[in-house]
Parts: sequence; structure tokens; C-alpha cells
Amino acid sequence: MSPKKYIEYKLNELKPTNKVENFSSKKELSDYICKAIMSKKFRKFSLIPEYIEHIKRVVNESIESDLPIKFSFPFGGYKLWRLEETPEVDWAELFTFMYYAKWLKPIAEVYKPGIIFDFASDDVVIERMNNIPKKDTEEYKRSFEDLVKFLEKYIPENIKFTFTPISSFYTPEEFEKDLADKIEKNKIELGGLPVLSDKEKRMVELNVKLNPEQGKDPLWKEKIELLHRSYYAVDKRRPYNRAKDKILVFPTSVKDGKVIAVGTTKTSVAKFWVGIGVLEKNDNKYIEYILSPSQINKNEIITEDIHIDGLSGKNFNSIKIIK
Repeated sequence: MSPKKYIEYKLNELKPTNKVENFSSKKELSDYICKAIMSKKFRKFSLIPEYIEHIKRVVNESIESDLPIKFSFPFGGYKLWRLEETPEVDWAELFTFMYYAKWLKPIAEVYKPGIIFDFASDDVVIERMNNIPKKDTEEYKRSFEDLVKFLEKYIPENIKFTFTPISSFYTPEEFEKDLADKIEKNKIELGGLPVLSDKEKRMVELNVKLNPEQGKDPLWKEKIELLHRSYYAVDKRRPYNRAKDKILVFPTSVKDGKVIAVGTTKTSVAKFWVGIGVLEKNDNKYIEYILSPSQINKNEIITEDIHIDGLSGKNFNSIKIIK
């Protein structure tokens, strides 16, 4: 089977099957949906009891109100500058969307109001934090939304993938004031700049496209991390992602454990916006992987031309294969 045939096969698996399930009560429906959401087949980490109860409450209240079940996924809203695929989406985003659609499809087929899966973009801070031009984050958003439109031909129509910039909740002046306030608050709490571990320093170095003037400052990493932490604390970000009527999703677990961590493919937990999508041949089929920059360097990779009808963009004319 060729990579093209394999991906087309996996896309067609996402199409609705007109499945009919008869539930004797709303509780039975709720139990089915909760079991699907928390399926060990998809999640990569265990759930804390408190978050299990949150998921059940969100599902129950959605059913009672006959409303879509809402999921929130906070992410960078850009493609890592180190990757040749930047600034557009690539196979990593497609493989992730396909994986999430496969996870949510059993719910969509039995619950007519369906699902709203919202990707909440942090692109508002990327230009100053990582030195990524605004035109690149705008191009990423355009390609992201084009990819969602492509996928809509395959997935149940009541699964809605959306893209929401956190900046849309602010005027530019409001955001600048909020961020400045959080920076000052963090400075006071820390007594200056944060002290970084070696791992934290490496993460800053990975993400920031360092300019020469910035590199002259011996504390540039600490200043970037201060900005990073301060942005995470702005007034309208966390309440949006952590709203009581939403289920938080992320590739990995978070500090407080209040998330369902499902990775990005069956085999990967690497974040799709800082990695690339590749295939590895396994017998007569393939396995989808998302590789981080360090994983890319550890694998021998070849490139094959590919064309899938309706799938456009500079990164979908070829695909990387792990040898």
C-alpha cells in the first residue's frame, strides 16, 4: 500500500456510518459518552478523580441542555521556525485532526448536538516572545483553517474543529495593559527574573528565533521565560480554556492534572505545531508519527511525492517516510 492509499483509507474511516444506538435513558447515553471520552485506547495518561467528575458533569449538563459537548485545546498557533515546513501546517496537523476525529466519532454518531473542539491560539504573544513575524502566524491560521475545511469532507458534520485566537477577547490596548500588569506582578513575586533549569533553558532556545542584539543580553532566556509565564496568567486566557462547560485536552498532562491527555497520534505525544508528521512502514501499512526536532535528527528519513485530491498547501506535495 502506498502512503497515498494509506492516508486516503484512514480518511475514509472517519466518514459517518449512520450508526444507530438506542439508549434507555440520558444516564445511559451519558455513561456511553464519558466512556468514549476517557477511553484508554486514546488517552496517554491516567485521569485524576477530580477531573473524571468534571468530565461527567460537562457531559451531563450538555445532554440536559441539548448542546454540543465542548472541548478546549490551548496551543501556540504557529509552526516552529526551525522546521522547513514553517509557516504552514503540515502532516502533523492532519494526523492530529484525524486522530481526534477518530476519538470523537463514536460520540458524534450517537449524540446529535455533537462536539465543538476549539483550538485556542496563543499567537498574540508569539511575535514578541519567539520573534516570529505576524505574517507567519497569519499564514499558519489560514492554512490551519484550510486543512479543517478539507477534513470536513470526511468527518461527521456535527464534529466542529474551530480556531479561536486569545487576542479576539481583547482590544490591543487591553491586552498590552493586562500583559504588562502580569509581568510586573511576576517580577514582584519572583524578586526579579525566574531562575531556569537546564531543561527550561533548552526549551527557550528551541522556540526563540534569537536576533543578534537580543543574544548580547546574558539574561535573555530569563526575560523570555518571564514573558511566557506572564502571558499564561493574563485574565482572559485561562478562564476561556478552563471554562466550567469545557473539557480541556492537551497532548501531555499538566501540573494540576486537570486535563485529558491524548497525545497527537496513537504513537506520539509531540506537539503538532513544533513537530512534523511522518509515516513509518509497518508490514503493508503505515504508522503515523509526529516528530520533534530532536527526533527528526535521530531518524533516517526519505521524502516521497504525494497528491491527495483537495489537500493543498506547500507541505502536502510530498511526505517524509522513516526508513
